[in-house]
Amino acid sequence: MVSGEVVDVFEAVGLDKPNIGLLDDEFLAEVRNLPEKNLAVELLERLLEGEIKSKFASNLAQEKKFSELLDSVIKRYQNRSIETAQVIEELIEMAKKFAAASKRGDELGLNNDELAFYDALANNEASVRELGDETLAKIAHELTDSLRQNVTVDWSNRDSVRAKLRLMVKRILRKYKYPPDQQEEAAQLVLMQAETLCEAWM
Repeated sequence: MVSGEVVDVFEAVGLDKPNIGLLDDEFLAEVRNLPEKNLAVELLERLLEGEIKSKFASNLAQEKKFSELLDSVIKRYQNRSIETAQVIEELIEMAKKFAAASKRGDELGLNNDELAFYDALANNEASVRELGDETLAKIAHELTDSLRQNVTVDWSNRDSVRAKLRLMVKRILRKYKYPPDQQEEAAQLVLMQAETLCEAWM
């Protein structure tokens, strides 16, 4: 998405471009009340796409979750399964969830890297129910510290290093009693997340 195209949509509907604190209630109310409903849908879709890419570029679980949610709503709209007014409401609701998701790190006492690992672990709802936010936050904190200290420049291409890191991740998961039947998938997600973050760590 080219930012110029988004600006064109703003001009077409006569709105000032928000300082992509995009998702404040006042702005969303303006979009909801636009007479050109199709343009309102396009505007929300483009803004949400841009926000997902910029805010969650390094958080695989959240990027996947919100991208799939957005795709699902837009597909239903394109297939005429839902009316324009309803898609606007769903996109506005999604924008509010997105804003809440962006603030969770502060609420959990986690930095962005830790939150990315937290989200990889919380991807499994059973783990959230069994362990709760506080324990998952502790695991995320420990994983971040341990992985930071142990990743090397070419670790993702070296099977021996990757195997060592996988064992380390599983040991941490077992220590906190992460559901055993979910540990393999969680370890895989954590290592994929580490690949996304490790360039910034070097």
